[in-house]
Amino acid sequence: MTKEEVFNKVKEIIVDQLDVEADKVTETTNFKNDLDLDSLDIFEVIDKIEDTYDIEIETDDGMETVGELVDYVVKKAE
Repeated sequence: MTKEEVFNKVKEIIVDQLDVEADKVTETTNFKNDLDLDSLDIFEVIDKIEDTYDIEIETDDGMETVGELVDYVVKKAE
């Protein structure tokens, strides 16, 4: 799976789970500053990504942007 494929799926999950406009989600999008997500919102997204890719995401790894999350998923899903 490519980074682009993971990004597209993560973007789809963010848009679907949190009713965010698709054009607001880029690799540099910051979860808190740009999307105004709280901890529960972020947990919902991470939970769905874990289910989708059958991986476990450590939430204390300091991921602040969509791109950081995508990179993390690509590494864990290898």
